[in-house]
Amino acid sequence: MELEVDLLIVGAGPTGLFAAYYAGFRDLSVALVDALPEAGGQITAMYPEKMIFDVAGFPAVRGRELVSALVRQADQWNPTYLLGRQARTLSEVDGRLEVGLADGGLVRAGAVLITAGIGEFRPRPLPAGDGWLDRGVVHFVPRLNAHTGQDVVVVGGGDSAFDWALALHPIAASVTLVHRRATFRAHPPTVRQVRELGVEIVTDAEVLALRGEDALAEVELGLKGGDRKVLPAQTVVAALGFTADLGPIESWGLELDHRAVLVDTTMRTARDRVYAAGDVAQYPGKVKLIATGFGEAATAVNNIAVLLDPGAHLFPGHSSNAG
Repeated sequence: MELEVDLLIVGAGPTGLFAAYYAGFRDLSVALVDALPEAGGQITAMYPEKMIFDVAGFPAVRGRELVSALVRQADQWNPTYLLGRQARTLSEVDGRLEVGLADGGLVRAGAVLITAGIGEFRPRPLPAGDGWLDRGVVHFVPRLNAHTGQDVVVVGGGDSAFDWALALHPIAASVTLVHRRATFRAHPPTVRQVRELGVEIVTDAEVLALRGEDALAEVELGLKGGDRKVLPAQTVVAALGFTADLGPIESWGLELDHRAVLVDTTMRTARDRVYAAGDVAQYPGKVKLIATGFGEAATAVNNIAVLLDPGAHLFPGHSSNAG
């Protein structure tokens, strides 16, 4: 597969999707490449059912619904989606950038915009869960209703663990949160909300064993002092965090700072014709929010439009004046 576009966006999360819309608004042909099989990035993979409260114009919006709206917005301009395909190499040939994909595909573009979020992330495994992944142990909950009427054990003490406990509590037969410490990393109001709902919280505990015949049936916990406790469970949500890195992007000749790409005020990186926006981009005073990424995407695309056509205006006018 070989493809020629004005702009290649590496990362199809919220920032990348909005950048695809804005590129179309600037009359640029665009493709998005992402190693994940679906658009939406971290939201789709990790918290599609979670409510998001800091996106402008939405008092609250479910992750899945936000991604769906961003896809509809971008699809007005018919971008090309290259999902489930990793961008691996970057080179310059005859004044154009060439990005080689892991499957052998090649994309030629006038510019590249990196919107890779936190990069490639891998969930930390549950030590006692070896052999149970997707047989009762999950790291994320793409569909809440898949756990209706189940006994669910959530393992972890961070925001994700408490978020899953809150989301599953109304539909599961029971939810128990297990953490190896007595203190939590999660946002205190969320911890308080989980406690007020009556969710059982077991602290100073670790998962010793998972048991079941054809499917997971119970979880054995080791408690402080040597006692043990057995819980019924058809699902264990291992919300133990994740490790992340930029993958092949780290070898693209960019200036990096702790898994982030350094950019200037135009969102340009240290490499000509390569820009970055969203959580992957770093500059003094950066605040990592979805809302910030949207603004950075517009800044990057407008500057890319002028880069590709020096006669174009940096500010294209307000979209309400279009059409």
